[in-house]
This record gives sequence, structure tokens and C-alpha cells, in this order.
Amino acid sequence: MQIENNILKTDEKIAFLLRSLYHRFGYSHYKMKKFEEYELYARNRDFLSSESIISFTDATGKLMALKPDVTLSIINNSQDEEKQIKKLYYDENVYRLNKGFSSFSEIRQIGLECIGYLSIYEICEVVGLALKSLENITENYIFEISHIGLLNSIFEENKIEDRIKNKILNCIRSKSIDEFDMICKTEQIDENIINKLKVFMKNFRSIDEAISELKNICSTEISKKEMDEFNEVLNFIKQMGYDENSKVNFALTNDINYYSGVAFKGYVMGIPSGIISGGQYDNLMEKMGRTSNAIGFAVYLNELKRLGSSKSEYDVDILLLHEGYMAEAVNEVKILSKYGKSVWVSDFIPKNIKYRKLLKMTDKGVIEYESN
Repeated sequence: MQIENNILKTDEKIAFLLRSLYHRFGYSHYKMKKFEEYELYARNRDFLSSESIISFTDATGKLMALKPDVTLSIINNSQDEEKQIKKLYYDENVYRLNKGFSSFSEIRQIGLECIGYLSIYEICEVVGLALKSLENITENYIFEISHIGLLNSIFEENKIEDRIKNKILNCIRSKSIDEFDMICKTEQIDENIINKLKVFMKNFRSIDEAISELKNICSTEISKKEMDEFNEVLNFIKQMGYDENSKVNFALTNDINYYSGVAFKGYVMGIPSGIISGGQYDNLMEKMGRTSNAIGFAVYLNELKRLGSSKSEYDVDILLLHEGYMAEAVNEVKILSKYGKSVWVSDFIPKNIKYRKLLKMTDKGVIEYESN
């Protein structure tokens, strides 16, 4: 059976492409329930992109929730296996309350999760698949990446207490140099530490510049280890030829209580918000009682509807007026269909229909009446 490409919407085409891509790299399709126990999401509200959770009570009196997130559900329904890696992809709907909580949205996501005892190879593979996903959507994209483990190691080696760290993180996210300077002055932070932290607020001109500057601020085994991992990922991006569309941006500092290593986001021209978001979330795994590692990302298919669809300006290629010649019309439809034409057969011209050609059956065959 052939699928007619011209009847698929933009997001539907992209979903087929991405599912095929993930399957080729060994990822298995994972199907889940629409709801989980409410407690799972309530315990991890900070990890959710929206704090609102749509809940209901089931027949047994247990409080349940329509799933607002896929990652939490996958972790909750899997187990650690020594020296094993699970490679899963999904195509699921999540449910989130809108602002004001007066209505909710059903949001379609496609993405993948790589869970287990991961090496740098699996981390690079997932980053590469995020980039390939963007490339499948459009050639006009930007990929931004940071490393939360590296940033956190600089805080730890310089003994920045949590109260101050959270303030500085907000400055890094907003790239607010003035506010950062004010905090450092108030808290009497050493000039050497200030210079190190300011590196995370820079707009790097290239991946090579980012590698060079970040390496210079690593002074302990921990920060050097985190930088070595980030360096591997960045060099992988260069090796794959994606460096022109990629940049290091530490404004991507997701909650360090959940995320641990690389964090990334993808943007395409014509859509103001990110359409891909992901990263390593070992800290979330640990919080949920797991000993293995995890990395993944989601593609927000609903956002891709803004790219427009491939809908034709015509409802049908050919409108065929059969004029009572039913058998002849059936044969003509068979012929036209073999050439990929869409045909509407009628004994009158339907109101408001848009067609490329108007044909009419006669005792001598088909006559063309009109062509648009």
C-alpha cells in the first residue's frame, strides 16, 4: 500500500520521518498508557515544563493524572539492568492545563530516551539524533547546547552556596551582566571566581572558542572530567559537520536538581519557541531510586503546524461528470488513478469544489470541458 504524500500535514510527514530515523538507530517503539498515578508527577513538579496536572479519581478511589510528561512515565515503568541499555522512542500525546486553568491542551510529542549504563558514545548518538531530527524538519535550524555538570562543578569547586548559586543561575539564564556584577559585589565574591563564572554568560562565536575558554576555567579533577565529556560531544558535533548550525549557550541551564550533563534545545526558522528540548537527567534517575543513567529529547509536533501544510489549492485533480455512462466512468477512474490523479465522479458540479480539470463522459469517450 502506498501512502499519498500530498494528503499528509507537515507534522504528520515529520512524524513518519523521525520514527523511521530512530528505528534505523536501534530504538524500539514504546507505547504507554494515557494516565499514571498522580503522586508520580506531584513529586517531580520541578521537572515538568508545566506545574499544572490534570487529575481525576478512578473507580477504586485512587488519584490518577493524565500524563503531562513522557520521560517520567518511561522511568517509572522500567528497571535497571546491569550492563544493559534501553533505547526507546515514542509518539505520544501529553495533557497540560492552559494558563488560567480554564481549559487543557492535548500536545503531541515524538522523541526518544536512552536509559542504562551509558558511555560517551550513547550521549553523542542522542545529540546526533537530535541534530538529524532538526535536519529532517528543515535546513534552517539552530542547535544550542550547554553542560550542566560542568557549570555545577565550577560552583562546587569554588564553594558557592546554594542561595547565591540560584541567583547567579538566573543571571546566566538571562545573560544579565549588570545584575550578576551587583550580586558578586554584594556577596563579596572573589574576582578570580567572578571571571570564571562570566565565561558562562558569553556569546561564543564558535564551538572552538567555547572549548578554549571553558578549558581555561577548569582547575580540579571534577571540572576537568566534566569538560572532557563536553569536549567529546562538541568535537562529535564538528566531526558530523553540524558545527555551522550549532552553538554553545549556557542560558540553557535546566534545573540542576534533575539534569546532570549536556542540555540542548533546537529552533527552526518561522517558529519562535524551541521545537526540540532534551539532555541528560541522571539526577532525576537518582531521585527516583535508579542507579543507571539517562538522556533523551522530545520534538514538539504541535509547534510544527506553524510551518504550514502541503495542502493543495485544489480539492481534486479531476471532476468527472459521468452523464449516465457509469461503467465507462469507472474504467476512466482506474486509468486516471494509475497516474496518481485524484478523481471526483458526479452527475453535477458540486458547490464550492476546486478542481484542476473538468471532464465529461460521452458516448464517444471523455471530453475536456475546463482546465484551471
